[in-house]
Amino acid sequence: MRLEQPNCWSEHGALQTVLVCSPSVQSIPSLQVAENVQWNAPVQQDVAMENHHSLISVLKQEGVQVIDYALYLDLVTRQLNEQLINRFFVRDLACVFGNTILPGIAGTFMRRAEYDHVHKLLGNWFPETFTKDVTEGVKALEYGDVLILNANAVFINIGMRTSLESVEQMMGHIFQAGFTEIGLISLPRRADTLHLDMNCNVAAEDVVIAKSYMYYLPVQVVNKEGIKGYDMTEKFLHRHGFDIYWLDKYETIPDINFLNINPDTLLISKQAHKQMLKSHPKLKNKRFIEIDVSELEKAGGGIRCMTLPLVRK
Repeated sequence: MRLEQPNCWSEHGALQTVLVCSPSVQSIPSLQVAENVQWNAPVQQDVAMENHHSLISVLKQEGVQVIDYALYLDLVTRQLNEQLINRFFVRDLACVFGNTILPGIAGTFMRRAEYDHVHKLLGNWFPETFTKDVTEGVKALEYGDVLILNANAVFINIGMRTSLESVEQMMGHIFQAGFTEIGLISLPRRADTLHLDMNCNVAAEDVVIAKSYMYYLPVQVVNKEGIKGYDMTEKFLHRHGFDIYWLDKYETIPDINFLNINPDTLLISKQAHKQMLKSHPKLKNKRFIEIDVSELEKAGGGIRCMTLPLVRK
């Protein structure tokens, strides 16, 4: 396997290498079990695997190097890992900030094993850019709560799975990676607002799609000198060059949780309201690729959750 050094300065650049993971070997047989493991509905493993194959097939067709981390685990670790039902939500596990990979810390105990599995691999693959020691004392930081807006600014949610104390501890490493400003927002703590990327997402170099309620929320702004101030969400995003496409009606996962393959192409769920997304003047000429990930979405996350960009150009 050929690995280029990590490089990500945005959510919208051309995706070249992405980390994924196939679904667990286990099905979720009933609604009661699904609710107990915090999923939305029962899931059939064979259908989930078909969804996953569709995802990686399209990415490869678009010229993206796809790495399924589970294939690189040792036999003993793999036997456990393949039973972890949330393992395909790789976005939370780590994040590439510029040329630096920072590890995440699971906000729920049931996901700690897969974090450790992936961090060991990343440490072996990228010993100069990945250091697990930076999380010493960090309590909860899942990168579904992080958007890299551009080479200057990072947007982070303090919510159900990411604590303020943890973000404050990691800020210095983000600034060291080359970013100059971090915006902190705190979303309501509900299942449909679990992570930032279930509420807003970068759809183009100058467009963010967001649920309309975020208009009313303040953002704490911290720069690398440690100066703190406040903006409203719209002003913060405008200042960094983004128009905001406010959505009043939406299906949380398919409409918000999409993936930029390159500046011209969005990978979206077949469940998404494509015409609604294309109705923004700056998105109407975008190329939209639709795939069926409906079985995987029953686990409570979407396409962005299932992909961890390692290289964007």
